[in-house]
Amino acid sequence: MQDYSYIKDQDQAIYDALIGEEKREARGIELIPSENYVSRAVLEANGSIFTNKYSEGYPGKRYYGGQDYTDIIETVAIERAKELFKAKYANVQPLGGAAANVAMYFALMEPGDTVLGMDLSHGGHLTHGHPTTAINKVFNFVRYKMKDVDTGEIDYDALREVALTHKPKIILAGFSAYSRELDYAKFKEIADEVGAYTVADIAHITGLIAGGVAKNPFDYGFDVMTMTTHKSLRGPRGGMIVVREDEEIAKKINKAVFPGMQGGPHMHQIAAKAVAFGEALTPAFKVYAAQILKNAKAMEAVFKAADIRLLCGGTDNHLLLADVYGSLGITGAEAERVLDEVGITLNKNMIADDARSAMDPSGIRFGTPAMTTRGMGEAEATKLAELMIATMRAKDDATKKAELQTEVQALCEAFPVPEQFV
Repeated sequence: MQDYSYIKDQDQAIYDALIGEEKREARGIELIPSENYVSRAVLEANGSIFTNKYSEGYPGKRYYGGQDYTDIIETVAIERAKELFKAKYANVQPLGGAAANVAMYFALMEPGDTVLGMDLSHGGHLTHGHPTTAINKVFNFVRYKMKDVDTGEIDYDALREVALTHKPKIILAGFSAYSRELDYAKFKEIADEVGAYTVADIAHITGLIAGGVAKNPFDYGFDVMTMTTHKSLRGPRGGMIVVREDEEIAKKINKAVFPGMQGGPHMHQIAAKAVAFGEALTPAFKVYAAQILKNAKAMEAVFKAADIRLLCGGTDNHLLLADVYGSLGITGAEAERVLDEVGITLNKNMIADDARSAMDPSGIRFGTPAMTTRGMGEAEATKLAELMIATMRAKDDATKKAELQTEVQALCEAFPVPEQFV
């Protein structure tokens, strides 16, 4: 438990919420694919003295004085990011993944230009051009989908036809709720045919790529990758953009981030990123990344054995998307609620071409980064999947749910949230 003594003396309401969250995370299993636990070192850096410092600009080119140590912090973060992702350039200032994507769009396009990205209903992200987003008013977004939602195969022929018709400036490979590997070589081939930039939004699989257990789009000639630094990378909440080798693209991205989109970078966040990148460069992180995949496959096996439909037919990464309404007669919102009651946290999620609404969809999305951080392996992943299915089937049985909650708490006690990873 962290030391919140100053907050306790000054602000009881905030102290109570902090303690409550610590207890919630310790007593429950976190299966939201975009969440994880950071190390004590990352947490210390994120709450460090650097929160006091304004550092508009970049190392060696700041607009304020007193930058002796901010430049050290940011330079270390940049060099570690470049090593992790085989990049020649890196911008570690974006405040989040959405901010990174928006800056990337403005760097590489003019208003009215076209982006070809994955449809939200087939696993894409809001920032890939959903009509409700502000960025959709600036650029033109066209979309590709899966050919077969039960295998996850992308319809690359249709993708090519859309690209030939609309001549996008950017072809974007990336997702938020898709569980298979993308064929980056095909994306690159189509992009070259129409003269488009290739960008991979790797927000969800950042840690898997850093750990060497997922394909690196740069190995297939991609120009840019955008990402978050939390999720599977196990760093602070934030974003980043890396460029494979093109200096002109890197200059455009730097200008789009600052002064284009943001003012002073959050140096405490960049310090925490640097610490997390250092952790990700260790051999232990590679073992961790590999275990994430093993645990996901173990959960997949249980759901398949129970005849619960999995979108894409299973997983190649850290997450799974299950059609629980079609398989168990429970909506995604109901499933999220009853699982929360027994101490298992995940999120409701629409499935491909879902007939239900976003707030009460047919599916649930869950993943293994956080439970793997707690030291759980395939046996625990199997047990968790069994507990999930039992809970959903016992949604109206208070006695059974109480028994399941006891089992979840026992698992949490056996695998406490660790403070250090290296």
